[in-house]
Amino acid sequence: MNISVVIPLLNEEESLPELFSWIEKVMTANNFSYEVIAVDDGSRDNSWKVIKEQSQKNANIKGIQFQRNYGKSAALQVGFEAAQGDVVITMDADLQDSPDEIPELYKMITVDGYHLVSGWKKKRYDPITKTVPTKLFNAATRYVSGINNLHDFNCGLKAYQKKVVKSIEVYGEMHRYIPVIAKWAGFDKITEKAVQHQERKYGKTKFGIERFVNGFLDLMSITFVGRYGKRPMHLFGTLGVLSFFFGILILIYLTITKTIFGVVGMTNRPIFYLGILTIIVGTQLFVAGFLGELIARNGADRNHYSIGEKINL
Repeated sequence: MNISVVIPLLNEEESLPELFSWIEKVMTANNFSYEVIAVDDGSRDNSWKVIKEQSQKNANIKGIQFQRNYGKSAALQVGFEAAQGDVVITMDADLQDSPDEIPELYKMITVDGYHLVSGWKKKRYDPITKTVPTKLFNAATRYVSGINNLHDFNCGLKAYQKKVVKSIEVYGEMHRYIPVIAKWAGFDKITEKAVQHQERKYGKTKFGIERFVNGFLDLMSITFVGRYGKRPMHLFGTLGVLSFFFGILILIYLTITKTIFGVVGMTNRPIFYLGILTIIVGTQLFVAGFLGELIARNGADRNHYSIGEKINL
């Protein structure tokens, strides 16, 4: 199978028939073998009914329904697990992502050899309450992740090699950082493609300020887990040792001050308590790193590695 199109959705009954028809038209025109996996994330409207009706008309349309709303990341993860195509393409169900981009995205994966291609909506039709936070979010993500060639990490329109989606795990609000997750998994051939952004035709945006805040928290989580998930002592141990020796230096300074210069009333000086505090904190950080190492070494995925290819094995 050439392409799997994974579509996470929530309350999009009006746009689904048009979207499915548009995808079918593009696939037929380019002679692609394909499947469309629509993941209903606990919709309260008739989205699931529409999916079932459309699947009866077109056997390439498949559906997964959540009993309740779990979030876009969960919908993508389940869709990735079910995908069988050599190239996996994700898009939103609100018709703001154009299926006409699929052939070029497919070419960039299969011919140009990219692991992941992310869409870039150079001209957006979103309200300013969404575009401004998005720009701040993208700038912060570029700085932290080191992926400097992407302008729009959160674009729903992306294309992946099959092995990428089978090697990563998406949860929480991590769908915003799939390029970062892919990079940490070893898939660093990442680029972007300028794509057309349509005005929302039906419904209303699900973007809210809470998603913006949660996004930055998730970015910190991904960065920490990616860099120190298998070696927590490198972080906590380093911070602990630095804090401990800083406290020791303070106490040495106070000892010299008292014994050589005869200064009294050391316990009344704030720096005395700062020295004790930094020693205690340093010890706790070191112990936290040690416990983290024990947990990591006994984790079920401690020897789980992303393997590209094998020869004669």
